[in-house]
Amino acid sequence: MKRLVLASGNPGKLQELSALLADLGYELHAQSEFNVPEVAETGTTFVENAIIKARHAAEVTGLPALADDSGIEVDALDGAPGVYSARFSGPNASDAANNALLIEKLSDIPSRQRSARYRAVIVLMRHATDPSPLICEGSWEGIIQLEPAGDGGFGYDPYFFLPDRGCTSAQLSAAEKNRLSHRGKALAELKRKLVEQGV
Repeated sequence: MKRLVLASGNPGKLQELSALLADLGYELHAQSEFNVPEVAETGTTFVENAIIKARHAAEVTGLPALADDSGIEVDALDGAPGVYSARFSGPNASDAANNALLIEKLSDIPSRQRSARYRAVIVLMRHATDPSPLICEGSWEGIIQLEPAGDGGFGYDPYFFLPDRGCTSAQLSAAEKNRLSHRGKALAELKRKLVEQGV
């Protein structure tokens, strides 16, 4: 197995990404296993933040590092929360607090105007000074509903309604979410590139 460090402490992401990469012979380890401290996400785009996180994890561990930066963009909020999705309601925000703020901001907006998308960027750096990291992107369209539904997933999933499925992303099976999601699409692109380049 080829070892990769995931530049995240999020157990949901570790589980999701491990499942998607296992069949390529990659063993994904959380950066917390190596006592990698969190790094400030100072970028203004998902790509910048993913590169910052992957480079930092690769520097500290000496292993190839995988990072994703993802979030939700709501059209009625001019693309917010975007890169601030994880800390929408403030530093060390919980999913519940972030969701409460999102619903508060959208409570007077009609359903058809609550269009949104999850966006994910995944970066693989072979080493800390990798001059050409693999950068893969995916997006997933939906609508924000005001009442939560489903107990799967994490983050904004219980409020992210998928018109073509008639349910929220939190109501999908893990396998279906992995196939349809923004992260699933970005990872599918990453897998193609890994196979093509024999990384």
